[in-house]
Amino acid sequence: MDESCLRGILDAVREGRTGTDEAVATLRDFGIRRIGDVAFDADRPLRRGVAEAIFAERKSDGQLGDAVEAAISAGGDVLVTRLAPERILVLRERFPGETIEHSESGRTAVIRKQPFVDKGRGEVLVLSAGTADVPVALEAAVTAEFMGNRVIRGFDVGVAGLHRLIPHLEALQRATVAIVVAGMEGALPSVVAGLAPCPVIAVPTSVGYGASFGGIAALLAMLNSCAGGVTVVNIDNGYGAGVAAALINRKRPTDLEAR
Repeated sequence: MDESCLRGILDAVREGRTGTDEAVATLRDFGIRRIGDVAFDADRPLRRGVAEAIFAERKSDGQLGDAVEAAISAGGDVLVTRLAPERILVLRERFPGETIEHSESGRTAVIRKQPFVDKGRGEVLVLSAGTADVPVALEAAVTAEFMGNRVIRGFDVGVAGLHRLIPHLEALQRATVAIVVAGMEGALPSVVAGLAPCPVIAVPTSVGYGASFGGIAALLAMLNSCAGGVTVVNIDNGYGAGVAAALINRKRPTDLEAR
């Protein structure tokens, strides 16, 4: 449930189209949809402005299917993250009537129930240092798009060949927020933040040789960035970066209503 749904219930009570008992029954469970082991938070958009995502990793096939079914019952779009490529078959077999947008590299699946509405004040730019960082960058991009943002992507623009960033400078100047994904020594966010007039969300990845320590070297480099305005999320956390970018870029509800 989002704010427009809540307003619809209250308007229906005020206009006599729905009784108070029916409204109370709708609101009593605080939007929790329970199927099997799953308790899906359907009212998260009302509280936070962003829907709950389904983290597929370590869920059984049954739990994954139940979580998606609960999300579908809430009536909104559905985002699944950390979905192993072969497990898309679990969703396609259980929900044959749904159109599922699958990113094998990004390990995401999106089921669209509503038309896309641009909820952003501008564009979100997602950059990756290398092609090995693309899966995390895609997770960030898909998440930001799922949450109603226009996303521009620029991949393989790391500091080993910094001139590759030049074609994306115009988009960087235009963006409301930039997500910069990098492994190895994690230098790209500092470079971008030295050029960007917008907030930069840095995402360290676990890509790199032995001394990268599974992304810790990139994480520490990003936390010690000498460029102002760099915010850092956890290693490989493209989803968290996408959510943060969506919240930064989000229009106020009154602005959306004006449209």
